[in-house]
Amino acid sequence: MAGRSWLRRLLVQVPSPGSRAAQDQHATEAPEPSAATVPRAVATGRLASHRKAAAADPHSVQWIALEPNAFRRAVIFVLVAISLWLLAMWAFHATAHFLFLLLLAWLIAIAMEPAIEWLMRHGLGRTLATGVTGCGSLVVVLAVGALFGSELATQVSQLATEWPQIVSGVVSWANGTFHLSLDPTKINSAIDMTSLANYGSAVAQGAFGILGTLGSIMFDLLTVVVFAFYLAASGPRLMKHVASWLPPDKQEVFGTVWETSTAKTGGYVISKLILIALSAFFHAIFFYFLGLPGWLALAVLTGVTSQLVPLIGTYLGVIAAVLVAVFENPLDALWVVVFATVYQQIENYVFTPRVSNRTMQVSPAIALAAVFIGVGLWGPIGALIGIPLAAAVVSLLETYGRRYQLVDQIAEVGEEPLKATGDDGQPQRPPS
Repeated sequence: MAGRSWLRRLLVQVPSPGSRAAQDQHATEAPEPSAATVPRAVATGRLASHRKAAAADPHSVQWIALEPNAFRRAVIFVLVAISLWLLAMWAFHATAHFLFLLLLAWLIAIAMEPAIEWLMRHGLGRTLATGVTGCGSLVVVLAVGALFGSELATQVSQLATEWPQIVSGVVSWANGTFHLSLDPTKINSAIDMTSLANYGSAVAQGAFGILGTLGSIMFDLLTVVVFAFYLAASGPRLMKHVASWLPPDKQEVFGTVWETSTAKTGGYVISKLILIALSAFFHAIFFYFLGLPGWLALAVLTGVTSQLVPLIGTYLGVIAAVLVAVFENPLDALWVVVFATVYQQIENYVFTPRVSNRTMQVSPAIALAAVFIGVGLWGPIGALIGIPLAAAVVSLLETYGRRYQLVDQIAEVGEEPLKATGDDGQPQRPPS
């Protein structure tokens, strides 16, 4: 029994670098005692003596005692943790598409929140207000699609088909005007528009070959609409249900987080949608009277890009319009640039302050980073989702973040230059 008890401890000898035991390890090695020759008291005494020696001399031999039961529990814990992690990753990948649709439904629900609250202030119940808002939004979307959907699909297909000719014409004009030697073949090969052309043609012609994809899209749209309506109509009840699982001291914080993220993010999404519509509307009118081919598709591209990319989004959006204008008439390209510049100023100083005066503002750098992260995670549609999510995070930080008053050294950075020293030896500002 004494031998078995001694074997239940695994003594691992770890000589410290530079210790005498490490230097004489190969010179004087004692034979390993067997379980039959070492009594329990002797083994316990040796272990105690080694521990005392290690505490007295840090350069002495260090001993680590491993309990078999503890080691077994640690191995089981690691294996269970790895298994749970793999299971969670599998479940996430299996439900990633549904989670994305749920996220999209949540964004639509919070976008409807301002209109729902306005109707509730005028006497409607929340369920009825949600139904009126949802049906009104659906009618607007269907009306716009019926008026411009077919024309938009046709123009996208036409632009995608004629894009190689447009690029070749622009390159030839640039070579002749600026004495360049650009190769239009290489430029066209770098721009693959075949898939876009095929998709646009299929949509425009109503091809039966895409019925499977169309059915999947309709199912996804139905899922988004149903969950968006549920989240919008049952938002307060859902918040109360979740809060009931939290302790009382955490419920107030949770309620504030829920209301802040919903109100501010919803207003931000609505403001961006309005600005996209205004930009697309005015650019469409200008492109139409200018006679640009694909005027509607170019205007929609400009409107969406103007809000997804801060500061320079309008100029990036009109690049395609400029190329088309150069192919048709180089002077029209100049008018496109002038109109885009003028509209950008009108949007910055007239439209944006009036549309976004009651909503939160997101830093252009944060918005741009959110666009890139959203595209990296969810593809092109992620560009539309990234900014609202960033707005929700910023709203929470503004609610619970704490700002401090700047010290003078930091507050004066970037202001008027300071003299080296004054009469008192301190930096002084020049007289105004």
